[in-house]
Amino acid sequence: MLVLASASPRRRELLAQAGFAFSVRPAQIPEDPRANEDPIAYVTRLAREKAQAVFREISSEESAQPQVVLGADTTVTLDNQILGKPADASDAARMLRLLSGRTHLVMTGVAVVTPQSAEVAAEITAVRFLTLCDHEIEEYIATGEPMDKAGAYAIQGRAARWIPRIEGCYFNVVGLPLALVASMLESLKNFDTFCP
Repeated sequence: MLVLASASPRRRELLAQAGFAFSVRPAQIPEDPRANEDPIAYVTRLAREKAQAVFREISSEESAQPQVVLGADTTVTLDNQILGKPADASDAARMLRLLSGRTHLVMTGVAVVTPQSAEVAAEITAVRFLTLCDHEIEEYIATGEPMDKAGAYAIQGRAARWIPRIEGCYFNVVGLPLALVASMLESLKNFDTFCP
């Protein structure tokens, strides 16, 4: 059985859209970056820690069956600075001003943990933003959409109108690079159990 170690509704929707059969069990781990931690190291570490934490929980249960746990973590980076979820509206405005008129990177770490192994990979997508005025930023923040998103925006939401182009995987920017996930799961011997 495939278990998604994430509370993200976007990851659930994407995994279901791709035709995977899975259950959801969010991981409860701290998500703060370490001092001077590289963004790729950060997202791959968190993806692994989430998947391993859920794998340990499931394995300790009496009725435990062999499981495959999928963990993921997404962040936005600009000039190698990690832009996680905004702490409040002013933090969201700060992030959106940083992204305005520039190209930034979205990175997602993906981990697949099984009884035999822990595989980790990452996807990177470059995202171009149009120049935003303060009024646009204020109106967008008022919708509430930026508040639980890395980098303070959702490409699949209202912010789509400010993104003229991306280079790389669109689904990565939403929160789960589906082609990467599929290739990692397909490398497992019992992959057929994940597809209905």
